[in-house]
Amino acid sequence: MPRTLRPGQRSELYVVDVATGTHRLVFRSDDVLFEAPNWLPDGTLVVNGNGLLYRVGDGLEPIELGGVPAINNDHVVSPDGRTVYVSAADGHVYAVPIEGGPGRRVTNDRGPEFRHYLHGVSPDGTTLAYIGLEWVGERRITNVWTIPSAGGADVQVTDDEFADDGSEYGPDGEWIYFNSERAGHAQLFRIRVADGTAEQLTSDEQVNWFPHPAPDGSAIAYVSFPPGTEGHPADIEDVRLRLLTKDGEVRELTSLFGGQGTMNVPSWSPDSTAFAYVTYPIESSPI
Repeated sequence: MPRTLRPGQRSELYVVDVATGTHRLVFRSDDVLFEAPNWLPDGTLVVNGNGLLYRVGDGLEPIELGGVPAINNDHVVSPDGRTVYVSAADGHVYAVPIEGGPGRRVTNDRGPEFRHYLHGVSPDGTTLAYIGLEWVGERRITNVWTIPSAGGADVQVTDDEFADDGSEYGPDGEWIYFNSERAGHAQLFRIRVADGTAEQLTSDEQVNWFPHPAPDGSAIAYVSFPPGTEGHPADIEDVRLRLLTKDGEVRELTSLFGGQGTMNVPSWSPDSTAFAYVTYPIESSPI
């Protein structure tokens, strides 16, 4: 079931300018719990909520999903802006024309215990990166996978029993960035597509999720949870949004009330000057 707002809670969509650190409120709703902003090439923001996908304008304008089942907060926009790829409640990934039209299932049937959670698209638009979640008995296994955006054979990129998530291509297409608990708790990593070489990018007490490389390669935006957090829960008071620069510097941009839905998917502006995020304050809770 899609998430809903708690009593007294609201959804607020912000854009932060990475050079100045200025945060601008774009849209607020007391009715719809919306999540996970993407950008279209023209600067329009896209979010999901209530199992639907919306353009953000003066209000929330539904995007026709062409018969696709209810979606979650894992969706990405193709580099040319013509297609949005969405993860649906049936565990599959679909391609939908951004202007509306019939949805096309991309992913293959890997059995009832396997689900696909989309996070990235290659810079040339030909390949999707997703997290494959599989139940083996009582074990929950997540790994990084890829599949052609036109459909075709899956490729397993990681093969381990660590909790991996947030797989997203870098701007050169040579690396996939992801978070993993292979370091003990969730930290940021990247893995070379060609040979599977993995590199750890963060190493601190924070629980770090969802690395989003800027289109120009200048920095990685990510969500940082308090030490000891398990998974990526919703409604955590001290969630931090951070930047990891290409020089290895960590910049903290804000602390907010949120977590799940705040910044799950690619959220940089096309020109790499800003990124979007969602916070979920409850009455007087700090944001």
